[in-house]
Amino acid sequence: PFSNSSAAHWSCLGPGNMPSSYNVKFHHSKALTSPYPGSQVERSRVPEDKVGWMIEWKDYKPVEYTARSVLAGPNWADPQINDEGFSPKFNERDGEVERKSLHGLYTVENGRPRNPAGRTGLTGRGLLGRWGPNHAADPVVTRWKRDGSGNKVAHPVTGRNILQFIAIKRKDCGEWAIPGGMVDPGEKISATLKREFEEEALNCLQKSPEERAELEKRLHKLFSQEHFVVYRGYVDDPRNTDNAWMETEAVNYHDETGETMDNLPLEAGDDAGMVKWVDISEELKLYASHSYFIKLVSEKRGAHWSQDPAPECHQ
Repeated sequence: PFSNSSAAHWSCLGPGNMPSSYNVKFHHSKALTSPYPGSQVERSRVPEDKVGWMIEWKDYKPVEYTARSVLAGPNWADPQINDEGFSPKFNERDGEVERKSLHGLYTVENGRPRNPAGRTGLTGRGLLGRWGPNHAADPVVTRWKRDGSGNKVAHPVTGRNILQFIAIKRKDCGEWAIPGGMVDPGEKISATLKREFEEEALNCLQKSPEERAELEKRLHKLFSQEHFVVYRGYVDDPRNTDNAWMETEAVNYHDETGETMDNLPLEAGDDAGMVKWVDISEELKLYASHSYFIKLVSEKRGAHWSQDPAPECHQ
């Protein structure tokens, strides 16, 4: 079981001392919500004290659901577990598909991987293509907020400079989020981060070859500079099930002077309804675990986050 107090404790851990796979505790809240995204399917209710698999629960009867779009067999999705000729190698790299979790080994029961964060009230894959971990990448692109004269803007109460990041408004749920997406089979995370940013925040798929080449040149500078891995691991995502779950690597690319990003033409791409620079503060309500990632970035950069005095971190 995972209480809110331990969630607060976990957020005190910086990325440098990221919890290991054995002592990490996850907080399931979005992964327990009903109806399941894009459907009328209600999860079976999981009380907070029954989320962990170590807690015996003989009467647990989760609902089975895999979306039609996944069952249709697109190239990003696995077949069903019992399909002839499908024998996935869990907990390892399976051809081009990465089936290893960022949290070490996960249990496989009756041929199905088991969500390392506990019960969700739903079996099958829901909207997720892969059995087990579904790997994503989230590029957090930031700059300092500046006034008309180019000076950094500080928050009037905390006196800390305000950081901005590029946010997209997701078409599927209308929530603001970090532009990100799934890692293609065989693709390096660094390539996914850049590709997703180009597609979702700059709409580069709709650009002419000349425009794309120009954007590539500008972005190469940003994405090849020193960056900071904000988070690697499990994501409390509304699409998670008992047998399929989201994991991500969130990376911060910071434009210290603003020269690289200031004149970049932001334009929403395929999965995004809108895209814009957003001031970072704790008032932001973002998709999945994105608020947590943004908080870690603001801490790392010494930027404004909250007007409240910071709680003491007791290890």
